[in-house]
This record gives sequence, C-alpha cells and structure tokens, in this order.
Amino acid sequence: MKNMIAYCGLDCEKCDAYLATINDDQALREKTAKVWSKLNNAPILPEHINCQGCRVEGVKTVFCDSLCGIRQCALKKGVVTCGDCPDIEKCQTVGMIISNNPEALKNLIG
Repeated sequence: MKNMIAYCGLDCEKCDAYLATINDDQALREKTAKVWSKLNNAPILPEHINCQGCRVEGVKTVFCDSLCGIRQCALKKGVVTCGDCPDIEKCQTVGMIISNNPEALKNLIG
C-alpha cells in the first residue's frame, strides 16, 4: 500500500490540502478554506490548508493532526491503516468514510 493512503483509506494525493501544499498553490488554499469553512461551519483560513499526508512525517491540517478520530484510533492501535484493524467491519468510526467512498474501502483491503 502506498504511503499516501490515509488511515481511513482516502487517497491523500487527491486531497486539495495536500495538492495546495505540495504545489504551494495559494489560490487552491483560499478556495479549499472557503469550501471547508462552509462544510464544517467553522472558521478555516487559507493558512490552515497545509498537509503533506496523513501517514507521513510533515505538516498536517489541524483536523488531520489532532481532531480526526480515525487517525487517533489507528495511531493508538498501532495499525498501518484501518484495513489492518480486526474491527474494521463493525467500526462506526471509519464506517462513514467507507460508506460514502467505496474507493476508500478498496484502498484499505487491497
């Protein structure tokens, strides 16, 4: 499994925060901050849109770094991704991601 697959199975290389970071794209940061602020009903600023990937060393968005329950659970359990967790089939934490994004499940189980 490539390192840019997040613990939940989403592909970090397709994330606007990742793309804005690696391309130093201020316009994409501004657009993403606006969209994410609206989606989350929270003040998200362009300077918050910096992430080098969920499972790799480097900068992460505040959500990915410390607020994502999936990432926190995977780190606590010491699994590479949720695909390695014996509880994945009954897990409600990652279940919403998988139910809304079939590609995430495919990324997790191979």
